[in-house]
Amino acid sequence: QEVRKHVWKNFDELCAAADPAARFWYLSTKANRSPWQAEFQPGDYLVFGRETRGLPEELIEAAGEQALKIPMAPGGTRSLNLSTAVAIVLYEAVRQQDPAW
Repeated sequence: QEVRKHVWKNFDELCAAADPAARFWYLSTKANRSPWQAEFQPGDYLVFGRETRGLPEELIEAAGEQALKIPMAPGGTRSLNLSTAVAIVLYEAVRQQDPAW
């Protein structure tokens, strides 16, 4: 009840509807920066791929500094469950908006 839900037909439609100042952050195990290195702002979008395949590599490469990955322990699990990954990054973005948290 506290979430405003909107469904777009595809990613291009979302990009067209977004505020021109909005920034998109792309999450992938192939990125180099962590969410703790990002500075999230109101109106930002967090983009996650499918749990089985993630986002296309060309999208991650084109994203540059806007591509993020959740750090994982060396030699351990390669990736996290999608809902867990969303929760981790969303919590960090919300925490940055209200440091009193």
